[in-house]
Amino acid sequence: MRRSPGAVGATATLDVSAEAAVAVQVRSTLEAVFDAVADTRADTTALLTRVAAAGRRPASVDLAALRPGLHLRLTSQELVSGAGFVAAPGLLGDVPAWLEWWQQGSDGSVRPLLLDLDPAHSAYSDYTHWDWFALPRDTGQRAVAGPYVDYLCSDEYSLTLSAPVHVDGRFVGVAAADVYLRHFEGAVVPLLQRLPGAAYLVNARGRVAASADPAHLAGSLTKGPDFGAVLAGGGSARHENMRLVPCDGVPLVLVMPAG
Repeated sequence: MRRSPGAVGATATLDVSAEAAVAVQVRSTLEAVFDAVADTRADTTALLTRVAAAGRRPASVDLAALRPGLHLRLTSQELVSGAGFVAAPGLLGDVPAWLEWWQQGSDGSVRPLLLDLDPAHSAYSDYTHWDWFALPRDTGQRAVAGPYVDYLCSDEYSLTLSAPVHVDGRFVGVAAADVYLRHFEGAVVPLLQRLPGAAYLVNARGRVAASADPAHLAGSLTKGPDFGAVLAGGGSARHENMRLVPCDGVPLVLVMPAG
């Protein structure tokens, strides 16, 4: 049966409305985590500003003041599995690098991440090239990194959400939170499955963050446009056979068949 032009227009409007609704719901899911990141950033900025006002350089022991807030975020935010502040190398006077990082165990307990960051014998001593650190540092914007196997913290397939921390205009590190991929997929894949056609989410690097498309598995890379530029543009776009919809303020792009 042939549809009338009016029917085609109505269907297109319906589809666009569904895309927008899913994008808003994905944003809502992640904004709760980014709120935790923002709280950590605010606490860190205030702490380092106080230390600077005292006329001294911060040390790792100063960052212990962040712990009550980190513990609260881990126990009150459903998706957050790890949270903390990662110092820029050279920020602290007593150690070359530092993660003030706390995690929630499977039993609900909160425990610190204890890492050897000595560059002489640690593979993790230089974390500055990882997306969760490099993207906020280089762009000044929030970032979603992964999913990737988080050998540093949990050995779980995870996403890391992060934001830059600045004091007096100087980059001093990142505030961040981890989300287990299985928990994120449980929240957003049912939303993707509501859309006509196979849909998935990618980050600024084009890495698939969650998917209802068996041809694009979580963790794989998507060939296509500059997804960072799509996010910066803020509006829907098309690229070859893909329709691209930024998720309304969070750094993920909803990708669907152009149809």
